[in-house]
Amino acid sequence: MTERRLPPIDYVGIASMVLTIVSTIWIASYAPRRPPLAPSVALLAAAAALLLLNAILLARLRAFAWTTFRRVAFWALVAYVVIAGMIEFAFVHDGTRGAVLLLLTLSLASFAVNVPVLLGFGVARYQAAD
Repeated sequence: MTERRLPPIDYVGIASMVLTIVSTIWIASYAPRRPPLAPSVALLAAAAALLLLNAILLARLRAFAWTTFRRVAFWALVAYVVIAGMIEFAFVHDGTRGAVLLLLTLSLASFAVNVPVLLGFGVARYQAAD
């Protein structure tokens, strides 16, 4: 059986996650002082661009196990929204405010979307197309 050629959704998703993680580490490295926000904004913008690219690549797939992808990605999304919500609560409870809170929230959103897409794609790529 030959493997189908699929777009590099997994690599693009991992690159987006790496940029998101580096952005978050940049902010955390300045705690409790206020960090310079420009590097974090640039990293998150690049991560968002890669996330958008992944959405476009996924939308162009025709012969793909969409039922499996949706099932896996949906439940992973439910789990990661709960996880991101708990982390967001910790940020707010610890007194994070303003632009720093916004950037950390966007980082959590990127993380909470990227992981389910990667899990769903990783499972569905080896299933028979719908």
